[in-house]
Amino acid sequence: MSDDERDEKELDLSSPDVVTKYKSAAEIANKALQLVISECKPKVKVVDICEKGDSFIREQTGNMYKNVKKKIERGVAFPTCISVNNTVCHFSPLASDETVLEEGDVLKIDLACHIDGFIAAVAHTHVLQEGPVTGRAADVIAAANTAAEVALRLVRPGKKNQDVTDAIQKVAAAYDCRIVEGVLSHQMKQFVIDANKVVLNVSNPDTRVDDAEFEENEVYAIDIVASTGEGKPKLLDEKQTTIYKRAVDRSYNLKMKASRFIYSEISQNFPIMPFSARALEEKRARLGLVECMNHELLQPYPVLHEKSGDYVAHIKFTVLLMPNGSDRITSHPLQEIQPTKTVDDPEIKAWLALGVKTKKKGGGKKKKGKKVAEGEAEAVPMDTTNGASAATQEQN
Repeated sequence: MSDDERDEKELDLSSPDVVTKYKSAAEIANKALQLVISECKPKVKVVDICEKGDSFIREQTGNMYKNVKKKIERGVAFPTCISVNNTVCHFSPLASDETVLEEGDVLKIDLACHIDGFIAAVAHTHVLQEGPVTGRAADVIAAANTAAEVALRLVRPGKKNQDVTDAIQKVAAAYDCRIVEGVLSHQMKQFVIDANKVVLNVSNPDTRVDDAEFEENEVYAIDIVASTGEGKPKLLDEKQTTIYKRAVDRSYNLKMKASRFIYSEISQNFPIMPFSARALEEKRARLGLVECMNHELLQPYPVLHEKSGDYVAHIKFTVLLMPNGSDRITSHPLQEIQPTKTVDDPEIKAWLALGVKTKKKGGGKKKKGKKVAEGEAEAVPMDTTNGASAATQEQN
């Protein structure tokens, strides 16, 4: 075995150290999400909450692996975003932004953490209100959550990415909702948040991805966004875009001094992971980012919107395809929701009845008080329940 092959083998889930780093990153991501939700209150500025989420991740990861000989990179793998109501994704405003939350807002919270490049990503939908969520807002949350539960059961070795695409669209339709176009679930690798294997959430003639089969020891960020609208979001204002990722395969000799300064800062502080322009000096960033973008040195994450009045829900989790089954390591329980629709489709019910963990051979000891395999607790479609499966709650 060559050194390269040995290094590659050590960097997948067959290495206990790698699994530990994924799970440590996931624990921090789950706690960061919990903190962000607790900070979401009417009249609070979105930027202040986003900054608290990022600061928490930086602080918690900074306390890990401090005494190792080889420096280990760690920190924010995707900046905290809070996208409100018909805003679909990627809203993580600059310090000067005055946007505040209001009672009744439907919030999509999205963030990710990494330790040594091993990434744990999570997104959750929370409605800023007391009591159960009802009506179409409940429908769209149920659609996204049930689709995520189905995806968890179908992203397993031997299954293909197209199996998942077809299933999650069928689930959304059962709630009279649509899966949002342009959203991809990605395989993740060390320092790679969007590896080559992807799951296309919506099949259409304009967007094609390579057929792929899931394999043991792979890691995926399963990313589900559902809408009560058309599911065809639009970019309304380029100035809202604040999250970028350095295009490592591109090069260009920048002409403006401000551009060179900003790009040098990005290369030094954010060489691989996505970052928020909020982390840069704002006036210089406004000038310098334009030239960097014009020459494709940066990949933008645009803020997209459905039509005003549409509800959008976002659920994302990180799953490790372990030898004993799928291990969802990031999640958060839903609020109580009361959808107007129920799912009676036998195929969807069959998907939800699938186990997530494979039973150990030889009758290993069962954990006290645990009657079913983890991940099997909610084997029914989410209709009038609160949607938080036992497996989800156990992760937190």
